[in-house]
Amino acid sequence: MCVDYTDLNKACPKDSYPLPSIDRLVDGASRHALLSFLDAYSGYNQIMMYPPDEVHTSFITDHANFCYRVMPFGLKNAGATYQRLMDKVFHQ
Repeated sequence: MCVDYTDLNKACPKDSYPLPSIDRLVDGASRHALLSFLDAYSGYNQIMMYPPDEVHTSFITDHANFCYRVMPFGLKNAGATYQRLMDKVFHQ
């Protein structure tokens, strides 16, 4: 399912949460002998929507109206929200 959130994104203020610097990540990793890789498969879809905001993700099909209960792709601040959660999980 592909939903166009252009109008919703225009109405939302930008969350300017910073993404990590690639150079800083590489420099930090170079000091360690053992590295691991985290495959956050469907990572956005693991983040629950704030219930009062679910209605803003609604869309219509031939059969019914639906809304997302998890964060869908296409929202302006999805990347910042995901990064904030990862920073919290890893205590950065």
